[in-house]
Amino acid sequence: MLPFSAAADRNKDVVLETLRPILANRTKVLEIGSGNGQHAVHVTNALPHITWQCSDLPDNVPGIAERLKQDGNDRTPAPIALDVASPPWPLPAPDGPEAFDAIFTANTLHIMSFEHVEEFFARAGEVLCTQDGALCVYGPLKYGGAFTTESNAAFDVQLKSWNPVSGIRDFEELDALAQNTGLTFAVDHAMPANNQLVVWERG
Repeated sequence: MLPFSAAADRNKDVVLETLRPILANRTKVLEIGSGNGQHAVHVTNALPHITWQCSDLPDNVPGIAERLKQDGNDRTPAPIALDVASPPWPLPAPDGPEAFDAIFTANTLHIMSFEHVEEFFARAGEVLCTQDGALCVYGPLKYGGAFTTESNAAFDVQLKSWNPVSGIRDFEELDALAQNTGLTFAVDHAMPANNQLVVWERG
């Protein structure tokens, strides 16, 4: 049986429609932390101009590969093993013909330590060196240190009980990291289940 995320299945349509205008003039997406590969399949089936490169920690790559083998297409290449905390990332040259012009990640930054979040933004800035690069981050956020809902506050407590270095991140801290690597805040979309989809762009 293929690995399956009920949350990814529930939010796939709203994620697609939110990404649609962002990806309208972009062609190659790198997903960090692809989980089960469900977003890759759904987006590329709907947007035939998009190639979507899945990546995840080595233990998760076989499950993603099986999903792409069963449900993917010629624009969902084999997933790659990528650990945010272990640079350099095994990717094409950012100024070459295979360069990525968009990065997408969902429900990852609150799982990582903040040091790994810093590494994520630093490497994302290197990957998205083209003028039209876009970084898209999906998940729960805080604003000015405040949670958007009581359920997110409870979720943060639960996260920290599992791993003290994890937790819901502050938008302002993420925006500062993005700015440090040359990315500029573009838009913040409110999403279902108390999540956000924030986009930073190059230039």
